[in-house]
Amino acid sequence: MADDADLDRALEAAHLPALIAAMVHLTGDAAWLRPEWTPVYTPLSRGETGLAEAVQADIRARAKAAIAAYLHGAPLKAPTPDTPTLRKMMDFVAGAPIPETYADFLIDELAISGKSSKDPQFEQPALKAAARQLKVLVIGAGMSGLLAGVRLNQAGIGFEIVESNADVGGTWLVNTYPGCRVDNSNHMYSYSFEPNHAWPQHFSPQPELLKYFRGVAAKYGLKKHIRFETTVESLTWDEARAVWRVELRAKDGRRETIETNAVITAVGQLNKPRMPQIEGVGTFEGPAFHSAEWRHDVDLAGKRVAVIGTGASAYQFVPEIAPKVAKLTVFQRTPPWGLPVPHYHEDVPAGMKWLLEHVPYYDKWYRFWLFWMTTEGFLPMVKADEGWNGPSTAVGAANLMLREMAAEALAAQVADRPDLLPNVVPTYPVGGKRAVLDNGVWLGALKRPNVELVTQAITKITPGGVVTADGVEHPADVLIYGTGFTASRFLSGLKVIGRGGRELHDAWAGDARAYLGMTTPGFPNFFMIYGPNTNIVVNGSIIFFSECSVRYIVGALRLLAETGAKAIEVKRGVHDDFNVRVDEANKGWAWGSEGVSSWYKNEFGRVSQNWPFGLIDYWRATLAPNPDDFVLTREPESVA
Repeated sequence: MADDADLDRALEAAHLPALIAAMVHLTGDAAWLRPEWTPVYTPLSRGETGLAEAVQADIRARAKAAIAAYLHGAPLKAPTPDTPTLRKMMDFVAGAPIPETYADFLIDELAISGKSSKDPQFEQPALKAAARQLKVLVIGAGMSGLLAGVRLNQAGIGFEIVESNADVGGTWLVNTYPGCRVDNSNHMYSYSFEPNHAWPQHFSPQPELLKYFRGVAAKYGLKKHIRFETTVESLTWDEARAVWRVELRAKDGRRETIETNAVITAVGQLNKPRMPQIEGVGTFEGPAFHSAEWRHDVDLAGKRVAVIGTGASAYQFVPEIAPKVAKLTVFQRTPPWGLPVPHYHEDVPAGMKWLLEHVPYYDKWYRFWLFWMTTEGFLPMVKADEGWNGPSTAVGAANLMLREMAAEALAAQVADRPDLLPNVVPTYPVGGKRAVLDNGVWLGALKRPNVELVTQAITKITPGGVVTADGVEHPADVLIYGTGFTASRFLSGLKVIGRGGRELHDAWAGDARAYLGMTTPGFPNFFMIYGPNTNIVVNGSIIFFSECSVRYIVGALRLLAETGAKAIEVKRGVHDDFNVRVDEANKGWAWGSEGVSSWYKNEFGRVSQNWPFGLIDYWRATLAPNPDDFVLTREPESVA
């Protein structure tokens, strides 16, 4: 049990609005929600409440007494407050009234009772028996694949996971470059049903993320369901028998064909490195590698290192390697927007960890605050104003305000290097490309005397270095590509042959589309997680999307079990109408702006990555599949 001094230290680290909400549970007294204690948050801060120090001290003293009483045996008075009280608590923690339309969504996300709509609903004995007759193949054992395994197991549906790597973890297994870490707060970037109160940092490094996902796989007994070092070479829909025939290839080259009722792909988008289309790629005589395939056997100490690209990965590894190398040349096409997050590399205080673990419901309210403030709370700032006639560097008044705040923060960091200023403040709108989290280390690295930022276009790569448009050859001993991934080439490398012998990539013709990002006409019983138009830019955690998708997919499998149908396939009209709405909506955001190129857009200029609505809209759309959206086939036959 914590002593008096320990409790004081813990409370110093508390997010006070979340603490106050927890006190309502502890004491049963909603009077904790004092109007004068309502937080007034500062944009882009770490959650400063605007409360005077004396007021904060009073709150901590009162909370200390309530927590001490609880630790000495006082009962928890209000584990599940009524809905009106929960609504007041949500408004209080958010610092402003939350629209009533969000109430059911946020109450479900809070999961105060320990249950949510994301839990599989397979209670009836007949339904359970039917579910046990299904067999599902999941491709990938990363974040989404493990999640699918947990939920399928809970639903009693038989499943197998195929993973090409030797372990679980997906992107957190294969990306091991220096400085690799999550750019979404860890207390939100974790499964809603599996919180981790021991995250060492607010944005923890790759080894900690891998440790978390390995722990989930162990806790839920998933490894016995996984074939490691096995590749899916093709999927073929057998119309006569309504099953998928799956061609597998093991590490030793051995091939096997298995059959499954349904397939779920959970292979991610950011897993296939993209090499730039530059003359001479492959001719460099020294070590050359992509950041996603980091060569840990290459010692960079004292070397001349060239880095091509300044995206999210380079933003993380450049500051790590800059102090070690003799000369670092960074080739930049467009600068990234860095949003001020001073605590990006900071440890979670021990007191905060203690509160998360020992004060009932504090963890839920802290996660709720992160969820609300970094999801829909940010979204209006990247929305395009209709008829906007302001500068082309923004898409609306709120976007311009965000731009000015971020630009001011960047400019302040290079006040001593005015030569860098024109090259580190982007000219495109905030949200047009993926933003990164800025705590000063990126620009600190660029200001080092052994670092040169080159903005001239690259014309070719030679055996000894990189040549730019001004004719200068920049010599290098090591070449590192920080050039991102082939994100728009969904399911590349996987051959999927659907109804009528049509291959998925032929059907897409380079422009991947799916209903709710999950299912495509002509491919029955085939579901995608993190599919087309399910990515996010500034609002929330991708884990939220995966949890919603898995809920929906399990719901589709439930439809099969309930109806006795053999196949479920989205109707063409439903699919097409949805994609028309998505394309039109994407034009109204910074990332859909004309003249802004990014990996959010495919080769046709269409935004194939991003979800253009609020998180609440995806939550509602994926609560359960509407049977009217699908053709359910009881006996194998062609679908009209």
